[in-house]
Amino acid sequence: MNKRRIGEGYEKFAGKYLISLGYEIIEYNFKCKSGEIDIIARDGNYLVFVEVKYRKSENYGMPIEAVDFRKQNKIRGVANYYLLKTGYNKAVRFDIIGILGEKITHIKNAF
Repeated sequence: MNKRRIGEGYEKFAGKYLISLGYEIIEYNFKCKSGEIDIIARDGNYLVFVEVKYRKSENYGMPIEAVDFRKQNKIRGVANYYLLKTGYNKAVRFDIIGILGEKITHIKNAF
């Protein structure tokens, strides 16, 4: 199975996790010229942009560590495009979900 299909599977896994917490999934894999956001969801009054990172082991570091400053800026840019495109102008938040094997780590308001 290729990396993209594996990633999509874990994004759906993360989506189910978020739904179990009461989030409403708005969209998976929102894309534009400058990048992609894995999950866009609603959590109460917040529109949440979620980055999902998966690792099957710690050999290459923890999944959350892969969301460095450069990646955060890219996600912010795609989020700004989404907000302009949709006209949404209320509270937003950026979360990260790291999946190591089957263990989920969720950081709300990560950046």
